[in-house]
Amino acid sequence: MKPTGTDPRILSLAAEVAKSPEQNVPIILLKLKEIINNTPLGSSELKKIKQDIYCYDLIRYCLLVLSQDFSRIQGGWTTISQLTQILSHCCVGLEPGEDAEEFYSELLPSAAENFLILGRQLQTCFINAAKGEEKDELLHFFQIVTDSLFWLVGGHVQLIQNVLQSDHFLHLLQTDNVQIGSTVMTMVQNILQINSGDLLRIEAKTLHSILDEVIFKLLSTPSPVLRGTATKLLLLMAGSHQEILILLRLSACYKGLRSLLNKQQPGTEFRHEFRQLISLLSPKVYQEVEEQKLHQAACLIQAYWKGFQTRKRLKKLPSAVITLQRNFRSKRAKLLLELNRQKEEEDRRSRLQLQRQRAMRLSRELRLSMLEIVHPGQVEKHNREIEEKSALVIQKHWRGYRERKNFHQHKPSLMEYKAAVTLQRAGSQTSDVASKELHSQAQERLQHYFMGRALQDRAQQHREALKAQISTNIEQLMKSPSLKEAEGKEPELLLSRSRPVAAKAKQAHLTTLKHIQAPWWKKLGEEAGDEIDVPKDELSVELGTLFIGGTKPP
Repeated sequence: MKPTGTDPRILSLAAEVAKSPEQNVPIILLKLKEIINNTPLGSSELKKIKQDIYCYDLIRYCLLVLSQDFSRIQGGWTTISQLTQILSHCCVGLEPGEDAEEFYSELLPSAAENFLILGRQLQTCFINAAKGEEKDELLHFFQIVTDSLFWLVGGHVQLIQNVLQSDHFLHLLQTDNVQIGSTVMTMVQNILQINSGDLLRIEAKTLHSILDEVIFKLLSTPSPVLRGTATKLLLLMAGSHQEILILLRLSACYKGLRSLLNKQQPGTEFRHEFRQLISLLSPKVYQEVEEQKLHQAACLIQAYWKGFQTRKRLKKLPSAVITLQRNFRSKRAKLLLELNRQKEEEDRRSRLQLQRQRAMRLSRELRLSMLEIVHPGQVEKHNREIEEKSALVIQKHWRGYRERKNFHQHKPSLMEYKAAVTLQRAGSQTSDVASKELHSQAQERLQHYFMGRALQDRAQQHREALKAQISTNIEQLMKSPSLKEAEGKEPELLLSRSRPVAAKAKQAHLTTLKHIQAPWWKKLGEEAGDEIDVPKDELSVELGTLFIGGTKPP
């Protein structure tokens, strides 16, 4: 919601930003500096102007400009440094109103992070610069950015923890340049003087990194300015927090720090702070005695407490042993029960497998016995019938599965159909007389159908028998000799219908026996359907003993 009574300068500036192209926005935003500077500091008018600037999103425009590449901004680092000052002054002392959560949780942390990123970019440009004038100018811009960050953190102390835990801040602190490093440590010292409590709220790893870098600069940097700044910062951190002082005294990471400091030669400017730091890290005799007493007292308390706990456990030892034995026996019984159950399950599985094998063996034996009973000429036909039956069983199961699947898929539509039928049935009811007449008609049609079907079955069987008889007669006639070559007994074979059948069956049987009894080397190169010539004498040996239907004895 836009505020009422907005300053006309802010309105015209916001309209100009909205209408102008993107490259002109940074130069237009610099006009905010003149508006803020012409307003009395700490007045209600300045507070109202900051609220108007925030409500018309001019602060976000500044933040977006700072997140862009500095080479694309008109005016370069001059414009950027002035925008950091504008952004920090607008955020400090601002009362966001309804958007307080967004302002404090998103905008302020983003502004602090952008300031640190700009500082890293200025640090890189400063290190890569070749001319002295360019270095001085970049250092001036770097100081402006750090001052703006300090001003922002001073107005919102909750940002101290964000700044100290930022990776960009650690990179700035780890620089080897004397001027940049001194500026950064001075900023950290000023921040900790505002509120040093946030130093213990950061992660231990980050705190160790900061301490390591400050101590490294104190011990290894030849610059007296950088060493003096590091001494003051380390003295402030150790003097503000007892935990950090204990860490520097007793931690294995900083073992030998006091002896290294004693070997250093401090400059005249920070000799007092250096000696104060050494004395802070070197406890007096009475302090060591007190610490020793406290250590002994702690050891004594621990000894009494451990003895009490041991005696208490010894008193509970018998019951504990009983509980242990009971739990062990219970666990062993459960284990044995589980093993027995597994063994029974394995026995059951083996019995089922044995039963299946026996059933399969019996089925195969029954099949072999049936094959022995079947005539040799009908074996292939029997096998085909079994294959057809097996195929029918497989097809039946597959179709059942497919129909069940289709039924489940069409079940909703079937339910709808049944519901529609139910509704239609309820809508039009048939009388009892019409229902009985319809039932009688259905019974008559069903009876007529079954009677006609029985007649059709008998006719079909008769046709099949005639076809088989005709096929046999034709085959016998095709294989019979001509009239010139026929002997006396051969015409008699065709007198009755039974004689051709018996002769054909006898011939097929003897052919199969010959093929089975022949040695393996005679079967090489033979096909499955090849016929074996059977002597006529063997074929007619037992024909006289056969019963020939349709003839009378002489």
